[in-house]
Amino acid sequence: MKIKVQLTNKHDAYIIKNLYPLFLYDLSEHYVSFPNIHGIYEDSDEYTTLQEQYEVQHIWWEKPECLYPFLIRVDDQPAGFILIATPPHCSTEVDYFVNEFFLLRPYRGQGIAEQAAIHVFEQFRGRWELFTNPSEKNTVGQKFWRKTISNYKKGEYLEKYGDTFDGYKLIFRFDNSKE
Repeated sequence: MKIKVQLTNKHDAYIIKNLYPLFLYDLSEHYVSFPNIHGIYEDSDEYTTLQEQYEVQHIWWEKPECLYPFLIRVDDQPAGFILIATPPHCSTEVDYFVNEFFLLRPYRGQGIAEQAAIHVFEQFRGRWELFTNPSEKNTVGQKFWRKTISNYKKGEYLEKYGDTFDGYKLIFRFDNSKE
């Protein structure tokens, strides 16, 4: 199995945009959310089509100096994505923020997600942060991040519950700047 994690450009943006509704659908299980009146997983009824949702995502390819959209491929097939943000699109207390992380279900449980996350962590040195849903419905996600970050940082990381710009979350922080 060949795993490739690549920073995408505007030419490949459509692949992540095609996967994005599947990511939102996956999140609906953990957050007990429903599509809007138009069948789109968004907080607002303003979005009536997936095309409108796509247009909101353009920002990821318009700011290459601070937003980094990575595509995960397995055997050359799209398998997921990782969206990394830097200030001003995240807390100024950190250098890098895992904004979104998604792997299609057929690829889960094979170590692909951990390899992809570590690959991206290795691309940038500094103070990292990510959040995940703290509820019991997301124990798989919590265990994944706990294991992945613990393995990567050999147990040296911060894990806490707290308020974020996205509500109450389980927060992970680590620093890889000295490695």
